[in-house]
Amino acid sequence: MEKIKLGKSGLVVTRPAFGALPIQRAPRDEAVKILHRALDAGINFFDTARFYTDSEKKLGTAFKGLRQNLILASKSFGPDRAGIEADLKVSLSELGTDYLDLYQFHNPATVPRPGDGTGRYELLAELKKKGVIRSIGLTNHSLALAGQAVESGLFDTLQFPFSLISTAEEQNLAEACRKADMGFIAMKGLSGGLIDDIPAAVAFMGRFDNVVPIWGVQSMDELDEFLELAQAPPAWDAGMAARARAAKEALGSQFCRGCGYCLPCPQNIDIPNLARMARLLRRSPWQGYTGKDWMDKMERGAGCINCGACSSRCPYKLDTPALIASNVDDYKQFMREMGVRLPF
Repeated sequence: MEKIKLGKSGLVVTRPAFGALPIQRAPRDEAVKILHRALDAGINFFDTARFYTDSEKKLGTAFKGLRQNLILASKSFGPDRAGIEADLKVSLSELGTDYLDLYQFHNPATVPRPGDGTGRYELLAELKKKGVIRSIGLTNHSLALAGQAVESGLFDTLQFPFSLISTAEEQNLAEACRKADMGFIAMKGLSGGLIDDIPAAVAFMGRFDNVVPIWGVQSMDELDEFLELAQAPPAWDAGMAARARAAKEALGSQFCRGCGYCLPCPQNIDIPNLARMARLLRRSPWQGYTGKDWMDKMERGAGCINCGACSSRCPYKLDTPALIASNVDDYKQFMREMGVRLPF
């Protein structure tokens, strides 16, 4: 398994690394098996967050007694010192450890800095001195804020959405991190599951030798595919570049990456899934979207009041109410064509 140094953090991590957001969806026993398989195969870097429901608990259960073999990263949405302290206390308990190798500000609306009045950065600096955390990172979906974080020199790592659909500016961000000796962690390598040409996605990542992709995994089959590609990395050649262009063109420019920052919705609409439903229907077995649970979700989507709360929080500036309406209409049409009766 290839390993690289994660910038000035000094952490030596595997490429690929394990993104533990989707492991929330796996039953506990299956999640433990997946995590053991990843560790046994050589993956040493596991990224989670307090926000990811039971993800930390599953990692703590799977890796009990194995802490010395791991590099663990977590995150906090805490807006101030007290919020982060509360999150970190729970994270350490759930993960079964007394320190974290990397602790990250989770998609803050502004770049935390000493003296900004929140006490956030000062707290992490104190914890780093004490050894409770070993390095300080920041995650973000805003190119402007990510650039500010790199320029500040305050952070050991940056975690940012990065995939074969990334723009030239986003690719330049990875190079800026290299020059700043700042670790670059690539999230959303499959654009929230919308990119299904995984070899092309892996080959794209291979072009950037300072980028550490954290592939989101929720099943053993998914993990095995990433492990096979790690053992025999696909080359980035003319054919692979053409496949990447085709994948990018198929998505277009107005699509939801499924990051979930639009939530919560006051109407309890499952925005990340409804905003992508047209593509989900056509890239996975459509019969799975015919149950009462999905029917109820789509009916709630049809009742969107267009309040704009989701759009105001979208880091990609999408018109999410319009996306929901379009995808609900597409769902109705698709189900009618399949002969499925709808309750709305």
